[in-house]
Amino acid sequence: MSSFEQLKQTFFDECSDLLQQMETSLTEIRAGNSTDDTVNAVFRAVHSIKGGAGIFGFETLVKFAHVFETVLDSIRSGAIAITPDNIDTLLSAGDVLSDLVNMSRADEAPPSDYGAECRAALEEIMRRNGGSEDNMGGSDIADDFDDIDFTPVMADADDDGAAVDGPHDFAITFRPGAEMVKKGNEPLFLLRELRQLGELELVAETDEIPPLAAMASDKPYIGWTGTLRTDASRAQIEAVFDFVSGDCELDVRDLTVPPVAELAVVASPDVPLAPDLPAEPQPAADPLPVEAAPPVPTAAAPAAEPPKPAMPAKAPERAEGGAGQAPAKAAATTTRVELEKIDRVVNMVGELVIAQAMLGQIVQELPEHITGRLMQTLDEVIHHTRELKDSVMSIRAQPVGAVFQRMPRLVRELSAKTGKRVRLEMSGETTEVDRSIIERLADPLTHIIRNSMDHGIEAPTDRAAAGKPEEGTIYLGAEHRGGKIVIEVRDDGAGINPDRVLKKARERGLVSSDASLSEDEINNLIFLPGFSTAETISDISGRGVGMDVVKRNIQDIGGRITLKSERGRGMILQLALPLTLAVMDGMVIRVGRETYVVPMSAMVECLRPPREDMHNLIGTRGMLKLRGDLLPIVNLADLLDVGSVLDDDAGGVVIITEAGDDVRFGLRVDELLGHQQVVIKSIEESYGSIPGIAAATILGNGRVAFILDTEKLFEMASIPPAMSQPLIQKVAARAIASAS
Repeated sequence: MSSFEQLKQTFFDECSDLLQQMETSLTEIRAGNSTDDTVNAVFRAVHSIKGGAGIFGFETLVKFAHVFETVLDSIRSGAIAITPDNIDTLLSAGDVLSDLVNMSRADEAPPSDYGAECRAALEEIMRRNGGSEDNMGGSDIADDFDDIDFTPVMADADDDGAAVDGPHDFAITFRPGAEMVKKGNEPLFLLRELRQLGELELVAETDEIPPLAAMASDKPYIGWTGTLRTDASRAQIEAVFDFVSGDCELDVRDLTVPPVAELAVVASPDVPLAPDLPAEPQPAADPLPVEAAPPVPTAAAPAAEPPKPAMPAKAPERAEGGAGQAPAKAAATTTRVELEKIDRVVNMVGELVIAQAMLGQIVQELPEHITGRLMQTLDEVIHHTRELKDSVMSIRAQPVGAVFQRMPRLVRELSAKTGKRVRLEMSGETTEVDRSIIERLADPLTHIIRNSMDHGIEAPTDRAAAGKPEEGTIYLGAEHRGGKIVIEVRDDGAGINPDRVLKKARERGLVSSDASLSEDEINNLIFLPGFSTAETISDISGRGVGMDVVKRNIQDIGGRITLKSERGRGMILQLALPLTLAVMDGMVIRVGRETYVVPMSAMVECLRPPREDMHNLIGTRGMLKLRGDLLPIVNLADLLDVGSVLDDDAGGVVIITEAGDDVRFGLRVDELLGHQQVVIKSIEESYGSIPGIAAATILGNGRVAFILDTEKLFEMASIPPAMSQPLIQKVAARAIASAS
C-alpha cells in the first residue's frame, strides 16, 4: 500500500470515530442534554471531516459538509435555536454525511443529487433564521469544492482598506501549531484555498522533521514559505486563515508597494522618533523595507528570504515548548495498529497457552523429588501467560458502541416509513467485547430493532387508546455479567400475541394442530425459519426471515438468546455472548476414554450426589434432587454415545450448567481433570456443524479435545422445558415420595 493510500485509510478510520462522536452528540442534543461542548463536538467532527476530505479531493463530501458546518456554526453562535425540527434535520444531515464518507471509502462516485433534499433543508434553516447567502457559500451552495468561498467579495484594497491598483506580490510564512492539528484543521486545505486567490509558489520547510520513530501523530513538523501574486488584499489573504487564527504562525507582507513613508520617518533628522520605534505596534516593519527597497522584488525572488526576518524561527519552538509535552504524551498512549498484526499476536498467545499446558503435563509426569522448583517456575509461567492473554484480549476488545451507533439512524428511517413515533434509549455503549463478536452483532441487532418497530410498537392512535404515550420507547443496553456480555433489547409495545402466533404457525405447518404448547413455547415459535405474523410483505418484514437468522447467528458465536413477552406491556430479548472467541477458561472432563472441555462460563457448580438424590422418572433421562429442587440430569456418555465406567444408578460427578434463562440441568460425567485455559479452534469449516460440539482445543498432552455446547446438549437431551416449571416439579416430587 502506498503512503498516499495509507494516509487515506487513516482519514477514513478517523472519520469512523468522528461520525460516532457526531451521532452520540446529536442524540444527546435531541434528548435535551445538550451543552456548548456538545454542539462544539458536532461542529468539530463535521469540520474535521470536511478538512480531510478536501485534501483527497472528495468534492461532493466537502460541499455537503460545508453547508452542514455553516448551520452548526450558526447554532454555536446562537443565531439558530435548537428546536426538535432543526435537530431532526441535523440528524438526517449526519446520515447523509455518513453515507458520503462510506461512498468515498468504497471509491464510489455519489449521485449528483445525493443529499440534495437534506441540503435544501439546511439552507432553509439558514434562510428562516436570517442567514445570508454569503454564509452559505453562495446563492445555491458551491457546485464543486473549488467554488467554496471563505471570504466576502470586495474591491481590491491595501492593508488599510484603500483600493489597490493591479496585482501585488505578498511574502507568506505559514507554520501550523500543535493546537491547530488537534482541532482537526488541515493545513493543505488552507493552502488550497490560498492558491485560489492567485499564483502561489511555496517551499516546504522540512528541517524540523524528526526520525520516523520519534514522530508524534498530532504534532506538525512542516511549515511553508513563499510568495503569492494576487489582486486580493492582505485582509482577504488573512481571512483564509480565520479558522486557525491563534493556532499557527502566520506572516503576510506586501512586497510590491515601496515603503516610502516608513523610510522618510526613519531617515529624517528633524523628527526624533527613532528612540521610540521599539514601542510601535509593528517594529519588524522598520528595518525590513530598508533591505527590500533598492531592488523591486519579483514574484519568485523572495520565496525563501522574507519569512526568516519577519518572525524568528525559534519562536514557535518556544510557543510549543510548554504544550509540546501534551502531544507527546497523547501519542504515547494512543496508536493505530492493523488488525492483522493484532490477530497474529493473538494466535501466538494461543500457541503459547498450548505450549504452557504441554509443559505442565510434562512436569506432572516427572518424579516428585525434582518437581519442586519446576512447579514454582511453572506457576509463574502460568500466571504471566494469563496476564499476557488478558492484555492481548483487551487490545482486541472494542466498545459495542461501534454497533450501537448505527441503530438511531435505523429507528429514524423506520419511524418515517411506519409513521410511528419511537425514541431509542441506549446504555452501556462503552462495554467492551472481542472485535470478532462485534463484527457479527450488527445483523442480529438490526433484525431485532426492525421487528420491534414493525410488530412491537403500536401506531400512535393505538397507543393513545391503550393509555400509553404516543411515542414508543426501545431500550438497547449492554453490560458484563457472569463472564459474558449481555445485550438487552426492550420495547414498551404490544408484546407477542400467543393466539395469533400459534394460529400462524399451524397455518404454515410449523406446529401440528393437536400440539399443546405453553405460552413461552408459543412465543419462541418466532425463531422458527419461515415464520412471520405480518399480513402483507413489505421492505421491513413479512418474508419469514429475520428472527431465525438472529438465533442462528448468536448460536454460531457461542451465545444464546432468550425472550420474555407480556401482552400489552412489551417484549424483552436478551443476547448472552462470550467475551472472546480466541482463548477461554474451561473445565477438562473425562467420559470413558474420551476427554472434553466444558466452558467455565456455562458452569454453575459441580458435586458428587449420593445415590438417594438421583431418580429415574418416566419420560425423563433422570432427575436430581438438589436443595429441595428437582433438576433434569443427563448422562453425557449416553448423549454422545461413548462408553462410560459409571454405574447406571450412581457414581461420577454432576456438573450443573445453564442452558438458557432460568433453565439449568445436570451433566453426569466420569471425572473432572482440572481447570485450564484453552485455545478455541474452529472445526465448522472442516467438518461442518456438529450437534453438541462448539469447537475444539489442543490439550497439554497434545491430544485434541472437543469443547461442549451446553445449550445444544440440552436440546439433544429432549428435556421438556416444562420440567423446570414448579407445577411439574411438584408432580415429580409426589411420584418420588410415593415410590419411597
